Amino acid sequence: MSFVLAAGVSPAADALYEIKKTEPKVAVGATATASLTITAKAGWHVNDEAPITVALTAPAGVTLPKAKLTRADLAQSTKETARFDIPVSATEAGKKTINAEARFVLCQEQACKPVKETLALAVDVAPAVAEAPKALKKSPKKK
Repeated sequence: MSFVLAAGVSPAADALYEIKKTEPKVAVGATATASLTITAKAGWHVNDEAPITVALTAPAGVTLPKAKLTRADLAQSTKETARFDIPVSATEAGKKTINAEARFVLCQEQACKPVKETLALAVDVAPAVAEAPKALKKSPKKK
């Protein structure tokens, strides 16, 4: 019997929770929203009394309103899920990566388990959309 493990993911931890990412596309000068959703699995739940945080590190050219999100910043919180929405704005075009470290506690009837997960959020930053020059705009046909 052989096992294939994804880098940095233990089979036990993987069975307890899943983290889904929404990775935005944003234009220079605009704002988009990235999100991280933690979903407990296999009879576990997200502890609603323990701290839950996401520490964010933005690359040059990307701006985040806050470097650390806490329970008060949750966009959604249920027994099974916790979602952070992260506004992202950019000042330079290119493919960028926001590094995130999520910390939360999962519990079941007999035990709780603190979790620390490091993630990367890809952000695709497009150049600012410029107004088309007048020469390129369609002009009414003359009769």
